[in-house]
Amino acid sequence: MIQSRVHISDLREHVGRTVSVCGWVNTLRLQRKMQFIVVRDSTGMAQVTHKRDDGPLEAQLEALTPESAVRITGRVVDAAQVKLGGLEIVPERVEVLNRAATPLPIDEHTGLEQRLDWRFLDVRRRPASQLLFAVQTTLEQGMREYAYAQGATEMHTPKLMGTASESGAEVFKLGYFDRSAYLAQSPQFYKQMAISAGIEKVFEIGPVFRAEPSFTSRHATEFTGVDVELAWIDGVEDVMAFEEQMLAHAIGKVAEAHGEAIAEHFGVEVAVPTTPFPRITMAEAHDILRKGGWDPEGSKVDLDPEGERSISAHIKQATGHEFVFITHYPVGIRPFYHMRPADNPDVTLSFDLLWKGLEVTTGAQREHRYDVLLKQAAEKGMSTEPLQDYLNAFRFGCPPHGGLGMGLGRVLMVMLGLDSIREATFLFRGPNRLTP
Repeated sequence: MIQSRVHISDLREHVGRTVSVCGWVNTLRLQRKMQFIVVRDSTGMAQVTHKRDDGPLEAQLEALTPESAVRITGRVVDAAQVKLGGLEIVPERVEVLNRAATPLPIDEHTGLEQRLDWRFLDVRRRPASQLLFAVQTTLEQGMREYAYAQGATEMHTPKLMGTASESGAEVFKLGYFDRSAYLAQSPQFYKQMAISAGIEKVFEIGPVFRAEPSFTSRHATEFTGVDVELAWIDGVEDVMAFEEQMLAHAIGKVAEAHGEAIAEHFGVEVAVPTTPFPRITMAEAHDILRKGGWDPEGSKVDLDPEGERSISAHIKQATGHEFVFITHYPVGIRPFYHMRPADNPDVTLSFDLLWKGLEVTTGAQREHRYDVLLKQAAEKGMSTEPLQDYLNAFRFGCPPHGGLGMGLGRVLMVMLGLDSIREATFLFRGPNRLTP
């Protein structure tokens, strides 16, 4: 009779019974009189203990290799001396479902780039990586929960575009039958079209492509974006309020479900943020930073990574908060479709959200008036011809609206204290990496 599979974390409930566990061989200790095999599944590890007897089981266990996929059937017995839960399995049958080749291409000393070459093994062998994807699932669930509760509609926008989006720079061009297409840099134009289509709150979690030759720890050429667009807003403040509430809800879900495990595996505490988050204008940020010696020439318009870290440290010291919205970015470093306040047309009604010194979100109130959009595009020297489908969405009664784009990998990276976005992604894509 085939025993039904039991997860290793549930073995305590089956002491004295015969069960089957399925998993991978974690370690082998083959001694003169005893054979000890540690088997690992997604829930934990268990020791299999066999006294040598010259029988078929001994030969099967002797032939095992690390990371072989096995099904082991045996009796669960109390064994106080065993560190793994005070239990062991005395085997009755061993099935090798897939024997692993030796030697393994990576071990615990292997560097990140080579680990990424063998990512399936890397994730399988490291509980912290398994936890990362559980955290990602809970984080997304929390964001969706909040968005749904606010009446948002989840959309799926095209990733193939007939014209280069936004500025036209940093897009991937590909052959499309007898012409060219481009991979979407963001769902920006499409989510605005959904607003114009009368869908009041739009939400999407999906792939984003950026042809940036950036080799930093926070850039990827393909990543998962969390995008929101809200209609009938009174101002950009409505967008920031939506985001801070969404993040607080989602981070709360993660802390509740995984807080202890994150502390154990990553050594960080998941602190649920209070709302509202602090807000500071770009001009104010520049003043504070320059007093501290940042950008002594006074030439920087935007914040560089050092500036982002410094202003976050300042806000943390002043308010105790890990998040800060930087608002009112200058016109020159924002897209043509960001709205400008009538009383200060040199800035935009836009923001970036920094978490512990890393930019995780860009957002803004959009310009919804057709004639103003044309004027702002012309000021930036843009041809409106390739933008015509987009611009048409504003000719027939588009409401005031605004939204945000957030990088899921960056949020995970900060939350878990990771050094690189490569570790916050299942299969990373960068300028030098298209495999596996």
